[in-house]
Amino acid sequence: MDTTARTPDGTTPAEGPADQLARHLALVLPALYRALDRRVDADFPHPKPAEGQIALMRLIRDREGVTVREAAEVLLVKPNNLSATVTQMAAAGLVERRRDPDDRRVTRLHLTPTAAERTQAVDELIGGYVEQAVAGLSDGERGALGAAVGALHALERGLHPSAS
Repeated sequence: MDTTARTPDGTTPAEGPADQLARHLALVLPALYRALDRRVDADFPHPKPAEGQIALMRLIRDREGVTVREAAEVLLVKPNNLSATVTQMAAAGLVERRRDPDDRRVTRLHLTPTAAERTQAVDELIGGYVEQAVAGLSDGERGALGAAVGALHALERGLHPSAS
């Protein structure tokens, strides 16, 4: 039985030219995101933070004490827009701004326990959905996805504005 992943036109993405592969990726990656987002919306027991807020909470979790400017660079947003988001999140009890003890001019961002719990809950939901979907794939499809993960990370780095 052929378990090769095929596109809607019956070919495998790797069989065609680079522009065909690019089109397939540009269509499927946002569709994957939307499917996950809708599942989280349905199952998350709290009002789900906007994706930009979740991205910021993950960043703060991974880089505790990041500044707004540093976070804006990583998240590819304007510092003034991110500052407004931080203000909203602080008012909602998700983020704390704390002065840097070594430089009182600098404000560092920290998650509240509520935000840490909710970020973890969203990540666990997403991980569970993907794990369930992957379990339903053939061995060949799982192998292809596993082999593609590194290439997808390289693609993300290549698309990042700092790569230009």
